[in-house]
Amino acid sequence: MEIKVNNYKPNDILKFIRQNANITQETLAKKINKSKNWVKNNEQGLNRYFFEDLIKVADVCNVEIIIKDKRK
Repeated sequence: MEIKVNNYKPNDILKFIRQNANITQETLAKKINKSKNWVKNNEQGLNRYFFEDLIKVADVCNVEIIIKDKRK
């Protein structure tokens, strides 16, 4: 499955990745060494995660992040 992240808010992207991996907020939090509250707050848009955190989430959820030049 491929999504164009330009169409989504950062919190929606995080939630989408986690839900498609079919794991709970608590499980994700444990696997990336964060609190369940951290996951919940980021999914609700109350906090902003760093790109490093997104890479960890993608790794745990077996998702590949690809950055493309739109001009090509």
